[in-house]
Amino acid sequence: MVLIPTTALAVLLVAVWPAARRAAVPVAVLAILTAILVPVTTEAGEWLEHRVASTPLIRAHTELGDYLLPWAVALAVVALALATRQLLARRTRRTGVAVAAGTGPGTARPATAVPGGRALTLMLAIAALVVAGGSTATVYRIGESGARAAWTGQFSEQAQPPPITPSPGG
Repeated sequence: MVLIPTTALAVLLVAVWPAARRAAVPVAVLAILTAILVPVTTEAGEWLEHRVASTPLIRAHTELGDYLLPWAVALAVVALALATRQLLARRTRRTGVAVAAGTGPGTARPATAVPGGRALTLMLAIAALVVAGGSTATVYRIGESGARAAWTGQFSEQAQPPPITPSPGG
C-alpha cells in the first residue's frame, strides 16, 4: 500500500512542477502498475479475512479495502492524461512550430506553447490534487482500520512484567 501514496505524490509533482514533467511517462507506467496491484492486494486481504476470527473491525477493514480501486484507477487516468500532454508537447517542440487553433493555414506560433495552455495545466493540477489526496486518505483509513482490527483488545494500558526465564545452569 506504500505504492499508492508514492504514486500519488509522483503524479502531483508531474502535474504542478514543470521540471518533473519529463518523468510523466514513467509516472504513468507506475500508476498503471499500481492500479493493477490493488486487486491483487485486495484479494490477499480477503484470503486472510477468511482465516482469522470475523469481527466487526475486520469486516470494516475489508469493506474499506474495496474503496481503493476506483482511486487507483483515477490516479492512473490522471497520470495518463499528464503523460499524453507531455508527449504532445515534446512532439510540438520537435517540429519547431505549432499551428494556432482556429486560424487559417500558414499561421504559426512558436512551439514553446504547451498543448491546452494554462487552463489544461490548471485542470490537470486540480485533478491530480483531488485523486492524490483521495487515494492517500483512503490508504490511511484502510491502514488505520487494519491496525485497529489487529490491536484492539491485544494490549494493556499497564506495562506487563517481563517473562521469567530460567537462569543458566539452574
